[in-house]
Amino acid sequence: MRLKFSKFLVVFLVIGVLTLGGCSTENVTSSTSTPGEPNTTTSVSETINESVPGMKDLPRLEGKATVVMTVNGSPITIEVDGTNAPITAGNFVDLVEKGVYDGLVFHRVVREPEPFVVQGGDPQSKDPKFPTNRLGTGGYVDPAIGTERRIPLEITPQGADSPIYGKTLESARVSQPPQLQHKMGAVAMARSQMPDSASSQFYFTLADLAFLDGSYAVFGNVTEGFDIVNKIQQGDRIESATVTQGAENLKTPE
Repeated sequence: MRLKFSKFLVVFLVIGVLTLGGCSTENVTSSTSTPGEPNTTTSVSETINESVPGMKDLPRLEGKATVVMTVNGSPITIEVDGTNAPITAGNFVDLVEKGVYDGLVFHRVVREPEPFVVQGGDPQSKDPKFPTNRLGTGGYVDPAIGTERRIPLEITPQGADSPIYGKTLESARVSQPPQLQHKMGAVAMARSQMPDSASSQFYFTLADLAFLDGSYAVFGNVTEGFDIVNKIQQGDRIESATVTQGAENLKTPE
């Protein structure tokens, strides 16, 4: 059943979700359309050719993959959708393969006043001595470049052949809903207010959150173990995350 939010609650939650990424506010936004001109989407093949700066250096998932994440001794099965979110899904699967998520904390859990999200993926949380009040500010530092890996906001509208990059659907003036939506059990990337600031932090949705659709990049959904997600408490750790199917679909830069 879809939740009904008051205007006050919606504003409160939207403001909260704008801090999901906890990243710095450095803007690496790339536009796929120009104000005053019709919006156009940018295909993965085009973006690999640098129409979005740095895109060619990012992993991508061509097809689907399955990730099993173990929390509190129980498995959560995630279907990762590289068909509709190739860069976002590729980033997640690549980090799973690298073991980045093993041992990280779920630092943000919001169930009141309504079920909202469970968020984790800050690499700083692997250190038990790291201050809890600073969790949510970190991302994956790629040793190959020595800086935080950022991925562009990536949303595929229904009926489109390819994603829109670097813009929310509202700012891109697209009226169609996204192909991947914030249904209960969706998995999406956290980011700061800058569209292209996602790195490693992700969240599970605890309810249908349609007001986030088109603003944050959903890249998969929980197919088994949502009851485990529903029991996660702030401070619980990801014991392990493993790609069990579709690893061959991950393409990484040479």
